[in-house]
Amino acid sequence: MEPNTSTPTAKFHCNHSSQTLVTSVLPPVMIIEVAVGLPCNLVALWIFWFRMMGWRANVIFLFNLVLADFLLLVSMPFRINYLLHGEDWGFRGAGCRANLFMLAVNRSASIGFMTAVAADRYFKVVHPHHRMNRASPRQAWVVAALTWVLVVALRLPLLATKLEKVGDGGRMICRSFDSYAKPPPSIVLHNAVFTLEFLLPLLLLVVFSARITCILRQRNMDRERKVRRAIRTVVVIVVVFVICFGPGVFTGLLAVLYRKVWPEDCHGYQLVTQLFSLSIGFTYLNSTLDPVIYCFSSSMFRNALKGSINRMGFVNLQLSRRGSMTSDG
Repeated sequence: MEPNTSTPTAKFHCNHSSQTLVTSVLPPVMIIEVAVGLPCNLVALWIFWFRMMGWRANVIFLFNLVLADFLLLVSMPFRINYLLHGEDWGFRGAGCRANLFMLAVNRSASIGFMTAVAADRYFKVVHPHHRMNRASPRQAWVVAALTWVLVVALRLPLLATKLEKVGDGGRMICRSFDSYAKPPPSIVLHNAVFTLEFLLPLLLLVVFSARITCILRQRNMDRERKVRRAIRTVVVIVVVFVICFGPGVFTGLLAVLYRKVWPEDCHGYQLVTQLFSLSIGFTYLNSTLDPVIYCFSSSMFRNALKGSINRMGFVNLQLSRRGSMTSDG
């Protein structure tokens, strides 16, 4: 369905104007994120694929988190090029839709697997005898595959919607958000998923953190090494989650509210949409910070990383006491 932005009844078309604040601030930030995040995730992929031994559920979810982050970072240079040219998409319209689709899918997948890692820690601490803790690698791969199928299915409508538009000076604007007199169903779905995929996992993460803290106090286990590691894992995930995804959701909701309350204030709405676009930089930051989660979540990963560094001969890092790379503690 084509977005209805050219009809006389469309009240909002002002956000086709250039977002000068975004094009000046966001590209350097995104370049740093790619420069730092891409090598880190490449190293992580190499370690997971070639150095890890024993693919348990936690490791499988972490590997898919790395994969989602890597694919998102690979898609980012196209957005950087777009912003450096003053929001002028230099490729075909299909390329615009494919790029926005890739960014959305891998953002959703990253959220999904971060939540899966936190859930794995939660069950191991709060319900140590639950059958979830005995999930086989095959079952974990099935969960991972279903997660990918779900996020791709929810984002497929983006490929069928004309997202590219002509802006000031004949520029081809490529955005997955815009103002419509009547938003097409694909955009309504996109906005709903964008919001719910933050709010629902955030609720789960808060519940996980509260339950873990409560149970550990009841059992007087707060000093055990394994338990402390589980707590740190969930806390780190919550912090990264809120910092990276919170600003985009809150400014997006603010833009929707502003459009409804002050429908004629084009200048104000333009400012709010620029804040939303800037907050997307925090979303991409997630893929740069996720390697911290890998190190907190898996002693297997830490030992594999330390072992690889030790083989270079420059330093000799001590492996964790559980040191055999057959544990995912």
